[in-house]
Amino acid sequence: MTGHLDRAVELAVDNVASGGGPFGALVVGADGAVLAEGQNRVTRDNDPTAHAEVVAIRRACAAAGAFSLEGATLYTSCEPCPLCLSAALWARIDRVVYAADRHDAARGGFDDRAFYELFERPRSEWHVTIEEDRPADAAAPFDAWLAHEARTAY
Repeated sequence: MTGHLDRAVELAVDNVASGGGPFGALVVGADGAVLAEGQNRVTRDNDPTAHAEVVAIRRACAAAGAFSLEGATLYTSCEPCPLCLSAALWARIDRVVYAADRHDAARGGFDDRAFYELFERPRSEWHVTIEEDRPADAAAPFDAWLAHEARTAY
């Protein structure tokens, strides 16, 4: 394990001792400097999106003053769930390194395998209803975006 991965595991273990979930993460810039760390804050903050990786990404973006973390590496104590993996992709993180895998997480009561399996099935078979209700001006926000000359490109 690298020192950064050791730190991610340490953050996770420390978070358990503090009453949080068993997840820790850090974002390291292309120069090798730690941009930010994160621990799972789901139950502490009553925020189902406050996974360690998301917390670390949010903090790293704030520290960098940018929404792109291109060139960075996300080190995490456990294989990222679909939410965290999506956050890493949106942040343009170049590399993700994890310690435990989804099977270890499932053994600990955090079974992300159900989400991976859900995404492989047609939406008509999901337990949550996903439906489009398209008003006449549904595309208006995107038209406004495209017409706005000072927009920041993603």
